[in-house]
Amino acid sequence: MIAASVDDLEHARETVDKYRISFKVGYDLSAKEISSRTGAFYDSKDGYLHATGYIINPDARIASGVYSTLAIGCLVPKECLGLIDYFKGS
Repeated sequence: MIAASVDDLEHARETVDKYRISFKVGYDLSAKEISSRTGAFYDSKDGYLHATGYIINPDARIASGVYSTLAIGCLVPKECLGLIDYFKGS
């Protein structure tokens, strides 16, 4: 698992610590560039991305993509793990 954020290093570390994230987290990405590459919704007024999440299958293709235009509509960890287990054949 990996994650990426437009947050600066300090805020990314706070999130990692707060949620005890054990996987790699990228930080300081360009919201505008991520939007143009992935289709994530970009708020040009305030310069941020709306919640966007992907599950990549073993063939390196997007198996599930969730795009939100508000603070709801994010991937749910339990459901993600179920889909990942399915791909792994568990």
